[in-house]
This record gives sequence, structure tokens and C-alpha cells, in this order.
Amino acid sequence: MRRFLWTCLLASIFNGTSWGQATDPAPTQGILAASILLTIPAGAPLPVVLDKEVRIQKVGQPIHGKIAEPVYAFDKLVVPAGSQVLGKVIGIASVSTEKRAIAALDANFSPYRDVQISFYDLILPDGRHVPLETVVSLAPQGVLEFAASAEAANQSKGDKKSAAKRLASTKVSETRQEINRNWETAKKQVKAPGKLHRLERFAIAQLPYHPEYLDVGTRYSAELKVSLDFGNEVLSPETLQVFGSAPPAGSVVHALLLTPLSSATAQKSDAVEAIITAPLMASNQLIFPEGTRLEGSVLQVRPARKLKRNGQLRIVFHEVIPPNAAQQNVEASLEGVEVKHRENLSLDSEGGAQVTTPKTRYLATGISIALAASSFSPDADAGRSVQQSGGEMGGRAVNGASGFRVIGIVLGVVVHSRVLASSMGVYGAGMSVYYHFLARGRDVVYPKDTAMAIGFGSRVARVPAGKHAL
Repeated sequence: MRRFLWTCLLASIFNGTSWGQATDPAPTQGILAASILLTIPAGAPLPVVLDKEVRIQKVGQPIHGKIAEPVYAFDKLVVPAGSQVLGKVIGIASVSTEKRAIAALDANFSPYRDVQISFYDLILPDGRHVPLETVVSLAPQGVLEFAASAEAANQSKGDKKSAAKRLASTKVSETRQEINRNWETAKKQVKAPGKLHRLERFAIAQLPYHPEYLDVGTRYSAELKVSLDFGNEVLSPETLQVFGSAPPAGSVVHALLLTPLSSATAQKSDAVEAIITAPLMASNQLIFPEGTRLEGSVLQVRPARKLKRNGQLRIVFHEVIPPNAAQQNVEASLEGVEVKHRENLSLDSEGGAQVTTPKTRYLATGISIALAASSFSPDADAGRSVQQSGGEMGGRAVNGASGFRVIGIVLGVVVHSRVLASSMGVYGAGMSVYYHFLARGRDVVYPKDTAMAIGFGSRVARVPAGKHAL
């Protein structure tokens, strides 16, 4: 009887779905085996990172990158991290007159142009070439950061936690370490430029006329226009014995956000959807495959406000939907999120996110005010020394930079006017005070395809209409 039920179950999972197809049964230890298609569907993003710097010159010039993170189909690794990707520049946007005029005020006559690229060939480690059709967009230029709160830290030090909670905490810690190792592997796909190289590029960018570069390490999301087929895989009933069942306590999965979110526009109870990108396994048995969907909602949101009050956003996931299996109610929240460089995003122990304002704003504003105040000091005697004149010239240049950057430096050096230097210094100090303390704060923004680590809590099974529980 049990073997008959397994036969019916596997047939219902893999018959006529996007994940697999029914095949002639091949006995495995007397029980039906099933074959599934290993496919990366159209619309799925490939994570690509440039491994070579590119100086933008013309449409059609080649682009070379690598797959930043492993890509799975169902439960199988099909595209290892480090696989090569070939592409090209397909468009260089023109710059509007308004944008050119604004850039010229800062002595920048080579404003940034949007560059469109496309990846057309995937080269696997075994030498196989897989043709690609992609729509490419910039991905967050950051790293995965995990939630860490004082409350959680204090709990971890206490000895009053139950054995189950300590076990769950240990599992979460181990999973976090594993995901962090994956992220470190991704970052090591390219050799980061040295300090001297970065300094050189920064100096070139300050010139009135300068070339435009795509930096090594720039991350892209290459969304597939056509699905990729990697054959099929035979799964035995033993592999699927816990398919769709309760994940172990403290399980953390790697997922991509399908619903773009911003604390500026999101409303409480708005629907949120994500998709698991790597299978969740337990003792070599599959629980959730790649492609499992997570559905949730916005639990708490507050937009950014004036006086530099930053936005807040908290999301939770309450349903997990494996392919053709029972939909389950869960308690799952954000454990980590990929954030942009210097985003200053912090997560609390329940996955709530808030942009934090760096304390360096006090130092920067204080320096601007001090420079502005120094420009009002009385003129030196007519017989001042060359050194004093040089110091005064430097002060005018610094005040000019405080207010108008490059063009301010030039005016401060060329125009021997304390009034002009003082005006630029006051303007710079005022802008610093406004930007750091009076302006609207920053919102929490999660673009589509943001990488996330999502942790599971307690779980209650619920079977949707028309489906059978495992």
C-alpha cells in the first residue's frame, strides 16, 4: 500500500508541470523513480560580475564576466560560480543638454553616459558553450549582511535558553557562515583593483575631459529571455521522502526578491514574493528545491521624513509553495540582505530594516562651518610673506571646494577675493548643514532580484484546494 501511495505521489508531482515530465518508470529498490527537467526558466536572473575593466569606446566592444554565485535547477548545480560569460556593449546613451550644463558647472565636460550591455554566451567549466539571450541591468554593488541586534547577542550569552533554542541558534549560525562563505567565493571571482589603481581612476575622473570605465567587480543581473535546458535528472523516492515537509529548526534559505520594495511607496499588508535559488537539504534529502516560492507581506513601514529621519521597512513571509506540493503556512523573516556599498542599512533581530546615518556627518559639517568662519578673519598685513600668501590661497581653494567642488577650487585660486571665498564657504557650510541635518532622510529600498537570506520559524501545514499533502 505504501509503495502504491509513493507511485501516485511522484506521478502527481512531476506529471505535466514546468519542473518536470512523466517518463517510463524505472524501478529503484522496487519503488517508482521520477525524471525531472533541469531548466532555468525565462525571466530568471544570472548573477554576473565583470572580471576585467572596460574603457567605454564604442557600441559592439566586447565585455567579459564571470558567474558570481552558483546557479541551481531544482536540486542540481547546473552553472558553477566562476563560469565565464561573454557579452558586448549594445548601446551608449546620449546626454541631455540640461545634464551637460549641470556637469559643466562643476568643470565636468564628460558627464556619465548610461551604457547598455548584453551577454550572449555562457562557457561552463567543462568547456561547453551555452547561447544566451539576456536583458542586463545593474545589480546591488554590495555584500550580504546579517541581522545582529543587542537583544540577540544578550540571549546568546545567557544560559536560560532551552536546548531546542540553542540548537536552532547553532543551526542559524552555521547556515549564516555557509552563506557568507558563498558570498566570499563570489567576491573572489575577480581580482579587486589595488589602491594605486583606484587613486589613478579617481584622479582621471576629476579632469574636465575624461574617459568612462566599467570597473572590474561591477555586478549585473542578466535576466534570461529564453530558458536554458540542462537535460534531466532521475530522483528516487528516498531523495523525496521529506520533500515539502517542515524544515529543521533554524533553517535559512538563499532567495531572490521578486517584488521591488521601497519604504517611500510601500503600504502595510502589501504582498511580497520571493523565490528560493538554492535547494534546502536535510541529511541529503530534499526539502525545498530551487524555484520554491515564498509569499509574504509588508508588516511595518515608515517613509523617510525631513530632519534626516530615515525610512523603516519590515517584511515577513507566511507561505512557502514548493513546486506541485502542499502550500504551507510558515513564520519566516529576513536574516540577511544584499546591500549597496555604504548603504548603512541595519537589520534588527526580527528582520526589520532601517537606514542609519553615519556619525561622520558631525565631523564633515563641523569642518565646513570652521572653514566658512576662517574666511571672515581680518586680512593679513600688506607685507605678508609668500608662505602666508600661499596659505591664504589654499584657504580660498578649500572654501571654494566646500561650495562648488572643482570650479570652486579654480575660482578660489585665481580670484583674489575674500568676499568670494567667504561666500562660497558659507554656501558650502549651509549645504552641509541642510544635507546632513535638515533634508529628507533616506528610504529603505530593495530592488527586484535583491539577494536575501530568509530564516524559518514555527510552521503549520495547510493544504490548498486541488492539491494533496505529502
